[in-house]
Order: sequence, then C-alpha cells, then structure tokens
Amino acid sequence: MDYRYLGTSGFKVPALGFGAGTFGGKGPLFSAWGHTDVTEAKRLIDICLDAGVNLFDTADVYSEGASETILGAALKGRREQAIISTKISLRAGDGPNDAGASRHHLIGGVERALKRLGTDYIDLLQLHHFDAMTPVEQVMSTLDDLVRAGKLRYLGASNFSGWQLMKSQAASDKLGYSRFVANQTYYSLVGRDYEWELMPLGLDQGLGAIVWSPLGWGRLTGKIRRGQPLPPGSRLHDTAGFAPPVDEERLYRVVDALDAVAAETGRSVPQVALNWLLQRPTVSSVLVGARNEQQLRDNLGAVGWALDAAQVARLDAASAVMPSYPYYPYWNGMFAERNPPPVPFNVPTEPPA
Repeated sequence: MDYRYLGTSGFKVPALGFGAGTFGGKGPLFSAWGHTDVTEAKRLIDICLDAGVNLFDTADVYSEGASETILGAALKGRREQAIISTKISLRAGDGPNDAGASRHHLIGGVERALKRLGTDYIDLLQLHHFDAMTPVEQVMSTLDDLVRAGKLRYLGASNFSGWQLMKSQAASDKLGYSRFVANQTYYSLVGRDYEWELMPLGLDQGLGAIVWSPLGWGRLTGKIRRGQPLPPGSRLHDTAGFAPPVDEERLYRVVDALDAVAAETGRSVPQVALNWLLQRPTVSSVLVGARNEQQLRDNLGAVGWALDAAQVARLDAASAVMPSYPYYPYWNGMFAERNPPPVPFNVPTEPPA
C-alpha cells in the first residue's frame, strides 16, 4: 500500500481508505448501501489491515450512529492499528441543538462518537457541512479545544465551498487555532467540479483530499452500460434521488473509455476509475466501500500499478466538462496564453464536442 501525507499535516494515510457507510443498514439511504453487521465488519477490516488499508471513515449520521458502533466493535483490541475518521454537524437527532457546529453540538457530538467508537480519541474529525449560523471563530475555537484536550488529533471539512474553507482557515491562522488539514470531497470521473476551485485551494492551503464516492455513486462499477437498464442489484434503484447528478451521455462516454482502458490493462472498470483518481493532485486517500469481500478485494486491486499518460489523457478527454465562470476562460483558451491556470488540470485543450 502506498502511504501519502494528509495535506501538510506530516501525518500519513493509505492511498485507499475504507468507507464504513455500509455498516448498520438503518434508514432509507443507508439501508440501500448495505447491512454489514459486526461479524462481517470484522472480516472486511481483517482484509483491509492485511492489505495496509488502515484508514476507516464513518459519520455520526450513518445508520443513526450504528456505523460508528459497529466499526468500534470490529476494531476492539486493535484500535492502535487503525486511523479512525468520522464526521459531525449534520442533523443527528430531533432536538433543536442536534445539528450544526455550535459549541454545544460539537462537544456533545464528539463525546457520543467516542462512546460509540469505543475509543478515547478520534484521529480525524471532519465537519460534515458548513454551519452558516455559527461564527467560524467559535467553530474553530471549539475544535481547537478538543484537539488540545487530546480527543481529536486532526481536523477536516467535508462538502464545504472554497470561501467557506478559506474563512475557516483564516480564522484559525488569525487566532492561533488548529487548522483543517483534510477536505473530504466528492470527486470522480463523472464528478470533476472539485478541480476548478477546491483543488487549487487544497494546494495553496495544504489540504489533502479524502475522496468519497469515487465511483460516481455506483455508476462506474462496470455494470451500467449504454442502452441497457439498471441491473437488478444496483443501489441506484433506491438512491438515485440522493446522487450527485450527471448527464447520461457523458456517463456513457466515460464508461466507454473505461471499458477500453480496462481491456488494455487487464484491470476491472472500478480499478481503472480509482487508479485515475490516485494520480490527481492533492488526493491523499480514496475511500472505497464494499458490501462484501468480493467488492473489497476488487477495489484493493486499484493500487500497485499506474495508468500510462495516454490512458490518463483518454479518460481526461472522455470525462471533461466545461467549468463554470470564472474558470472557463482559462480552460477554453480565452486567457490561457498569458494567464495559465494556477494548477495543471490535465484537461484537453479543446472542450468536448
């Protein structure tokens, strides 16, 4: 397993991490993801640790806390081998203060997460969304207190916009608080919005990307094909309404390119899609989920090899999309000659037809 620095923290994480969203199976969304119990979770974690995958990601809202509980039970007796990442700030109860990043909710939420996980510290805590109602100075102060108390080791954000991340970092810099070192973000061959603002910000601010849904919410598993209905076992039957949107023609264009590269390399479609992500700037770890051992072992085959430049270029071209303003002038060449973009996005010089 390749290990990479988590941003500029000095802390290393595996190139692949394991997403425990399939643990528990409670609620309309997470029940469609999976129903992994403690026994099966132990088996999957055994496989992960044997392969060097020691980062396990969960959240307080996954299956109403059951994901954290099952992860903690499955790691019992080997906590020191694992990097535990969890998230907080989405609504986790019916009370008026059971959501957000207020001091009340953060402190109480961390205590409850520690109890469910069966540990006295969390390696990486990420805010699951930006709370516009709580001053960022209070948010970062509370997180800093939790770090100083030894309950958290590193901080991150998830699903933040660029200005929300920068406002948080600026408050920490000004007041001497712990900074975010991770950005857990949606990024895939059918979801490249991360590249236009958040990737340059990550380079500038030392934020390592921890990628969620790297297979485009199950669209890049190799089971979805042009002109064919969704396969019976696809979770998209139940979760399409929650999924990040993607134009169907673009999806099929990407799948066609993945098929071609998979045939060239002798790898599976998911392995190719994951390997492409592992070559992108700022990416520290890509989270893979699995409902069973077969899926997990296939995903683990995404490391230990690399796509060549021509294959990367083919996938870049198939997945490219015109970015929104103010980024498109650089991409379509309007300003590119004298004002190149701040990072190499590795997109074709011409927009796709």
